[in-house]
Amino acid sequence: MNSPASLRQNLPVMALALAAIALLVAIYFLPTWWVSLKAPNYPEESFPDGVRIHFHMNGVFNGCEKVEKEEIYEEEALDCVHEMDTINHYVGMYPIAAGGVVERAVSPFLVTMLGVMVLGFACSKRQLRVGIMTLGFAFVVGWMALTLFTENGVRFQNQGYLQAMMTSMDQEGAKSSESESAASGILARLKAEMAEIEAREQGASAAAPQTEAPGKTQLVDSLQGAYERDRDRRGDDALPAWEGSGQQLMLWHYEKSLGRYFNVPELIQPLVNTMNVALYVVFFGIVAAMAVLLFGAWQGKGPLYWLLAAVPALLPVFFLVDYSAWLWWYGHNLSDMGAFTVKPFMPTVFGDGKVAQFSTHSYPHIGFGLMLALSAVVGLMVVLRRKQRRAG
Repeated sequence: MNSPASLRQNLPVMALALAAIALLVAIYFLPTWWVSLKAPNYPEESFPDGVRIHFHMNGVFNGCEKVEKEEIYEEEALDCVHEMDTINHYVGMYPIAAGGVVERAVSPFLVTMLGVMVLGFACSKRQLRVGIMTLGFAFVVGWMALTLFTENGVRFQNQGYLQAMMTSMDQEGAKSSESESAASGILARLKAEMAEIEAREQGASAAAPQTEAPGKTQLVDSLQGAYERDRDRRGDDALPAWEGSGQQLMLWHYEKSLGRYFNVPELIQPLVNTMNVALYVVFFGIVAAMAVLLFGAWQGKGPLYWLLAAVPALLPVFFLVDYSAWLWWYGHNLSDMGAFTVKPFMPTVFGDGKVAQFSTHSYPHIGFGLMLALSAVVGLMVVLRRKQRRAG
């Protein structure tokens, strides 16, 4: 058994571990990065932040806020995810939802895995450390397998991920039909606003109806309805029956995103097949990494042991590498069907840039700041653990 002095010595490390886990939870639910496009046709009075989007670990969300001025009436904020997709497609860029497909699908499992690693690193006793990590990793693998590969597995996904997928498909409940264009949701809102303005001018009440955000069950039903309408339109042979696995939803959504503006099946299908292989590679890669980390936890020393802290501490680096790689992919995989022809380019990763008449702005959000704080907290855990090792 550990002596009381040893337990007291380890309390600061455990406290830091709990702080690191709290940071991981906040990082997952808060925006990590933001991007904005500004141009003369998006005046600052109506678009104070330009056409802005927020990158979360589980999806891309609207960064535009409702404008409340006497000369401008908005029932709700403009959906700038759709607006940016519309702008980008003119130069042949694929929709935002076509990037980070596997990463978004497995993000809750990866974040949970990092939390288990931090907690395991904080345990100084071998048996407790290995026991906690074995149970934690087993939970993550089971949760991931159920979500990705079993019938109705999407119900185990988080609500934010499903919300982002529905929004990128422009599916508002079960009202949208497959024949609607990608901008149909925006057009519908504009028409509703015009009707309400006309009603106000005529002296009628124009109070906006109060609606609640859809829950997870509604989101799943909406996505299933969109899938089944697409299957009816394309024929039973084109798509299998709805099973509701995370894999099925991910691949179908990816295919629809790629073909939203540039529907070239002979180009899209190889990309979908590649993403399917990537999903299996990531799944079994995570399982293999867990086995290696468990061995390092059992050793209690050496490079594999210190990976328990190094990997969470390097989360900001992993994010930037993945984010930059996808930006490169967008800029170097432009469709020939775009209205304008531009040379392949590297979009701005950090700072300000210029593309045609648009100025681009790309900066970290609060989630990335918390990633840096996580690195500092885990780094301090490493310092304390090394100090304990030298003292012991």
